[in-house]
Amino acid sequence: MRVPLSWLREYCDPPLTTAEIGDRLAMTGTEPERIEHFGVPSADGFVIGKVLEAEQHPNADRLRVCRVDDGNGSRTIVCGAPNVAAGQTVALALPGAVMPGGQRLGEAKLRGVVSSGMILAEDEVGVGEDHNGIMVLPDELRAGAPLLEYLTIFDDVLDLEVEPNRPDCLSVYGVARELHAVTGAPLAADPTGEDAVASGDDSVADHASVEIADPDVCPRFTARVFDGVHVGPSPLWLKARLAAAGQRSISNVVDITNYVMLLTGQPLHAFDLDEVRGRRIVVRRARDGERMVTLDGVERTFDSSMALVCDAEGPSGVAGIMGGRVSEVSERTTRVLMEAATWVGPNVLQSSARLGLRSEASTRFEKQLHPEQALAAQRLAARLMVELCGARMAPGTIDEYPGRAEPRVVALRHRRIGALLGTEIPRAEVEAILGRLSFATVPTEAGFDVTVPPFRDADVQREADLIEEIARIHGLERLPATLPARRHAVGRLTPAQRVRRRVEDALRDRGLCEVVAYSFTAPDTLARLRLEEGTLAVGNPLSEDASVMRPLLLPGLLGAAARNAARGRPGVALFESAHVYRPGEAAEPPPLAAASVPADEHHHVAALLTRSAPGTWRRPALAADYFAAKGLVEAMLGSLGITFSAEPAQRPFLHPGRSAAVTSGGEELGWIGELHPAVAREWDVGEAAAFELDLETLAELAPAAAGYRDVTTLPPVLQDIAVVVPESVSAAEVDAAVRRGAGDLLSETTLFDVYRGEQVGEGNRSLALRLEFRAPDRTLTDDDVAGLRGQIERELETIGGRLRA
Repeated sequence: MRVPLSWLREYCDPPLTTAEIGDRLAMTGTEPERIEHFGVPSADGFVIGKVLEAEQHPNADRLRVCRVDDGNGSRTIVCGAPNVAAGQTVALALPGAVMPGGQRLGEAKLRGVVSSGMILAEDEVGVGEDHNGIMVLPDELRAGAPLLEYLTIFDDVLDLEVEPNRPDCLSVYGVARELHAVTGAPLAADPTGEDAVASGDDSVADHASVEIADPDVCPRFTARVFDGVHVGPSPLWLKARLAAAGQRSISNVVDITNYVMLLTGQPLHAFDLDEVRGRRIVVRRARDGERMVTLDGVERTFDSSMALVCDAEGPSGVAGIMGGRVSEVSERTTRVLMEAATWVGPNVLQSSARLGLRSEASTRFEKQLHPEQALAAQRLAARLMVELCGARMAPGTIDEYPGRAEPRVVALRHRRIGALLGTEIPRAEVEAILGRLSFATVPTEAGFDVTVPPFRDADVQREADLIEEIARIHGLERLPATLPARRHAVGRLTPAQRVRRRVEDALRDRGLCEVVAYSFTAPDTLARLRLEEGTLAVGNPLSEDASVMRPLLLPGLLGAAARNAARGRPGVALFESAHVYRPGEAAEPPPLAAASVPADEHHHVAALLTRSAPGTWRRPALAADYFAAKGLVEAMLGSLGITFSAEPAQRPFLHPGRSAAVTSGGEELGWIGELHPAVAREWDVGEAAAFELDLETLAELAPAAAGYRDVTTLPPVLQDIAVVVPESVSAAEVDAAVRRGAGDLLSETTLFDVYRGEQVGEGNRSLALRLEFRAPDRTLTDDDVAGLRGQIERELETIGGRLRA
């Protein structure tokens, strides 16, 4: 919500700077995201002038030489605007003034005539987009007066982050109420209090009718009718106010609806009454497949969950979101039906999401406005329609209000305030705080009966809500810091949480940096990974680049590595611990065609290495390979007490022959391997290795606690053997065969050499293993293990191997 300070100060003007106002609001929950500047850098040099003479330039057909009174005398200004004329009151920029783009104005010679200043158009000071002519100001303004006194050309703007439960702060007057409550500065009268004067012998019912066919989507619908409307440009003050608030001026009628919405928080919509077919408005749910072109020029298709504002022949607007082209106000409009309605917030939110259409109106309606706000906005809009459009308001108001909401009264116990906040707040201060927040109070023996104002009804419904309001205005920083009393509660991490933390700590301890990537990705990204498996599509994506849920963590790691490489940091070691998503199986058919299939969601941990060791002055950096990634997996699973095996397996994004599936206890945990060269080229990361494991499966396999194991003092017997096997037999198969043959006395095996050559024959290799034998109860001798050699040899024969002499 953009709040221009000059507009805010019209209703509450504490003696504080812009930054101090922002700090006060932030301390009570309405935090400014930023403070921006609107208009010219400085108001100095911008004044009001009077055109005394306007003569044709002697050397240019499209220029006029003007003599202008700037309050201190007359000066010559050359102007190219076609509408400049003697007798006008105009906006001047004098030499030395700084324009919005930062250019400092000076004297200039134009076709031989020295021009000392500039007569300004709207766009030259940022109050509008019109450059067809200069701004002509009211004649009663005094020459030489600062332009800022009449027109907002210089302002600070608070860009507020408004919480979902505070739709009242999506309005300038709502923020003024908040500022009044925080600072105690006087609050101006509600701008919606005074109504326009209707005239004529007719009635609003003679011009239009309204029916709420589905009250479950529209608690209240009000309408007023105006005729004799002159549609045209808005006055400069209104254009400037809207521009500072981030709105573009369209026409006086449309600008009035936007102005009232920004000031009060209640959106309005103006219909060209002559284009409302049948002069009849019907609020109902859409029929499946109904279509309408909205004001943004897009034809949209509706379903029965959405609410529409219809005329006698069909849809005329999407309830609470956007109007339709069919009844749009145009230059030809002379009769206007002004709508101020209340819509059911969840329905607006759902419809907006399904249509992929958000607006300033839907942003407010989806947070649930109170029905009492509608008529208040009508009063302000009516005054402006009469004043700015020359309109006549037909007597009466159409007010369809099927279930009138009574004011909410909440009992507040004074002792309960101290019990919840941990400190006593005097009764008088409680009453004063609630009064500044517009809550009406009636004293009772226990405390107060508090009437909640309509604009806070959706948020304040219980005693605890009132106490929260008191606490934030009293000052949360003034409350004592105490731990909550939890006498019988015990908190601890679950086994799965402990496993996750241990895994993440193990990777951090080994120098890896954690990455937090988006859960969304692009179909093109998965295609670059050569993945063709099913993906989970997002029903209402923000963009094509975020239209599917990631089925694995690797894309985010590759994106981070690519960004680092592009910035001169090619050697990285990254990991991420997060969720992945794949299409699941629905237990029953979804109720709506638009509903998505359920997600099969799992927590994974993944890592990506582009180097295994940094370079030094003695040696270059070592590129990452399969064994570097496997070493990380060994360390990580070792911290959990899980043994695993790496079995040959392929993934489309991994290098064939340099990848494996990680298994343990018959369960597949994930994969490990070097990136396929084609995939590495897609991300321009060079050689890289990665792994990804299912943390949920790890948590199931991890032992609850490590058992005690005696540290023996008995020495082992060490023997080295050389095993000749075909190249197709893996080292893991050799290790398993040796262990089967050696039995329980073999405590450890270590591969320490690989040999290929004439002595072992073509197509074979020799693996040198160091065997460590140990008994828990005695010292072994060579004779104890000599008999095991034959058993080992027999097991090796089963895999096509033999002991090398």
